[in-house]
Amino acid sequence: MLELRRLRLLAEFARRGSIAATASALGYTPSAVSQQLAALEREARVALLDRTARSAELTDAGRRLAERAEEILTLVEAAEAELSANADAPMGRVVVTAFPSAAVAFAPALAGSLSDHPELTFVLRQTRPGDGIRQVQSGEVDIALVDDWSGKLSAHAPAALKFFHLRRDPLVLAVPPGHPMADPAKPVDLQELREEPWMAAPAGEPSRQAVDRLLDTVGGRRPVPWEFEGLHTILSLVARGIGIAAIPALALAAGEQRVAVRRIPDCDLAREVYAVTRAASVRRPSVAVTLRAIYEAAQNVPEVLPESDDELGPASPPDEPPPRADR
Repeated sequence: MLELRRLRLLAEFARRGSIAATASALGYTPSAVSQQLAALEREARVALLDRTARSAELTDAGRRLAERAEEILTLVEAAEAELSANADAPMGRVVVTAFPSAAVAFAPALAGSLSDHPELTFVLRQTRPGDGIRQVQSGEVDIALVDDWSGKLSAHAPAALKFFHLRRDPLVLAVPPGHPMADPAKPVDLQELREEPWMAAPAGEPSRQAVDRLLDTVGGRRPVPWEFEGLHTILSLVARGIGIAAIPALALAAGEQRVAVRRIPDCDLAREVYAVTRAASVRRPSVAVTLRAIYEAAQNVPEVLPESDDELGPASPPDEPPPRADR
């Protein structure tokens, strides 16, 4: 009989590619992971890992079993969801991970709406770009809030995952309040800003790639931004008059009032914001009510552009609203 916990370890090893990474993701020691995988090999009566002194990789049998393990774990979760769907109220622990600006923007509304469910324990964590989907796949978290600047993320998602589109988050211009471009009546001209000190996230960050695409359109000598970790750090520097920045509008939802925000003309650079969960989890009342709360929080984030400059229109609605807990 193959032990379910060990199958989960094997599936995680297939995703991570090393015993050390698997141990780190699941909170075990590398020695414990190695011992459990060895025990699984004895249960399966076949070599699942090809080990060397410094590494390990799956054998052909190991890859086949890892694929089956994913299917088995999905079926088990679906069975658990069907059982919990009969519960009278959402209960238990729901773990959500989010990119920083979404975590800050949505947290107040989530805390308010989910407080109506006393049997529910809600955990919100921040994560680095790219980690959220992996954490949902591995079962570390129930829901991930992720952003996508490419417009292709959901189209290439694994079938076991469900994407809920929350909103479109455009790139906007942030300048100090005393800056000439702070006046909503003055048209924004990026060429006039070419010699300004621009600030942006480090190279390789998704928002930085969008900023680089924007600066490519300025003309003349391309501005080279100063690099700072964290959009909120960048905003605080703009507020102090140190420079200007193009940032996703959602980053302003934390309430930074000391900057002026302008729409960038003829700019369609934006990220799509999604809630991602395992398809088998959607029927769990605790996950369903949390998804609905996230959706409502995303729709109710205050607009940051002044009325005379707000030509973006309302946030686009989700492709498919999350289910209600009573469905």
